[in-house]
Amino acid sequence: MRLRAVLVPLVALSLVATAPRPALALPQAAAPTSTPLVGAPATPPAEDIQPDSPRASMKRFLELANTGEYAEAAAYLDVPEARKAEAPQLARKLKAVLDHQTWGKLDAVSPHSLGEIGDGLATGLDEVGTIPTPTGPEHVRLARRRFPDGTRWIFTQATVDHIDGWYGRLRDHWQQEWFPSPLLRQGPKDLLYWQWIALPVVFLLSLGAGALLGWASRLILARIFSKEVVGDNKLLARLGPPLTLIWAVFGVEMALPSLALFPPAQAFIDGLVRAGFFSGAVWFVARCVDIGGARLLDLPSTRANPAARSLVPLGRKTLKVALVIFALLAALSELGVAVGSLVAGLGIGGVAIALAAQKTMENLFGSLSIGVDQPFRVGDFVTVDTISGTVESIGLRSTRIRTLDRTVVTLPNGKLADMRIESFTERDRIKLAAVLALDRTCSAASVRAVVLAVREQLKNHPKIWPDVSVALTRVSDASFDVEILAWFQTTSWDEFLQLREDTLLALLETVEKAGARLAGPPVPTPPDAPALGAKRVK
Repeated sequence: MRLRAVLVPLVALSLVATAPRPALALPQAAAPTSTPLVGAPATPPAEDIQPDSPRASMKRFLELANTGEYAEAAAYLDVPEARKAEAPQLARKLKAVLDHQTWGKLDAVSPHSLGEIGDGLATGLDEVGTIPTPTGPEHVRLARRRFPDGTRWIFTQATVDHIDGWYGRLRDHWQQEWFPSPLLRQGPKDLLYWQWIALPVVFLLSLGAGALLGWASRLILARIFSKEVVGDNKLLARLGPPLTLIWAVFGVEMALPSLALFPPAQAFIDGLVRAGFFSGAVWFVARCVDIGGARLLDLPSTRANPAARSLVPLGRKTLKVALVIFALLAALSELGVAVGSLVAGLGIGGVAIALAAQKTMENLFGSLSIGVDQPFRVGDFVTVDTISGTVESIGLRSTRIRTLDRTVVTLPNGKLADMRIESFTERDRIKLAAVLALDRTCSAASVRAVVLAVREQLKNHPKIWPDVSVALTRVSDASFDVEILAWFQTTSWDEFLQLREDTLLALLETVEKAGARLAGPPVPTPPDAPALGAKRVK
């Protein structure tokens, strides 16, 4: 059942894709410049188009037909008397045929009153183009006629006789018959209004088929690649949205022939389709970069290398930014924006841009410097200037530090690269600094006993570095100060706190065993008591 659910949409979309592309069409007034017919003169300025020329008549016929005034447009057809009642319908059908078969040929029609001279046709005849048929090409021609309101060029009776046959071979003639007239008029971007309605429907249907095909694609990827490559199901599921978009774009592309778009509309929609494909492809690659980065961080070699743990996220972000820029340029190019001119303009204005974005570039190069030099990594406890905390993230622009007060400080990488950074994570030992303030009542022998006992105790400690400093450093009015300096052989702060507590308690016991005691707080002197050594004033 799953296989059938996958194959049915594929077969349906494939059948739509095998249909021939829509033929070409005429614009409302001024068609885009195209290659002129053989023998056609160069396009003259608008003021040189004579009002009784074939081009003027052709333009007026198209204007009337585009607004649905087929009865008035029928005045430009040489209709036999027996078919006068069919004239408006013939004008409508001829407009549909011209739209699909001779798009862009208006500039090839002669702008002169007498038509094209030297084209091999009789005087008073001018050719618009040819219609391919199973028996060979058939001609669309205009003839010069005089009427009470003046001279104008009209489609010949031979052309009118072929309209029904040409119209019957159009792939979308059923749309012309069944859709109401307002929906058959041209809207923005040369799309008919019914096509504007149909495009969202086509996209939604393609999106549904894309979701199904994206699910099937992920199953195939899971079977082709091992878990060591694609990771777990959660990582693989992240490929679902971009795969859905890519398949939806293919579905829209395959459904486009059934819409019978005119060439400018076809070019516009093709640009959107290509832009959508580039967006989906870059989105897919970006998700693959995320998956690859996650897999790299999980590798034992990466976990054992602190530099790699910091460089992988930075490289992942840099690559994704480059992909977004590439996708943006590709999408703009497909939508008709002159990317080359844009890049050239950026080159010309490079100095101004560099001055305006110097802080951004400074931060970018600062992030690269931090990534290469590795003064700290994510998770390190550092002190930067007067800020102490744990590094939470290192971005392309800034670094975020979580302080001991649980606030977050954001520092620009450009300034951070030039600041003094102290990393507590990099230390190989943690210092113990303490002062034993012995009471002044202690004898010299007891003070010496304390110094020797503490020194021996610290040197014999299994977690203390052998270089230990214990010495009497100060004799004050209140105490004998014994300064202790040692280093615990640990990098874990929690372990250090426990070792320091045990060591300080052991030092208190050593002082007690030596018959000494620590100095208490100084006794405050009464306000009216004379200072030590002061003379009594008589």
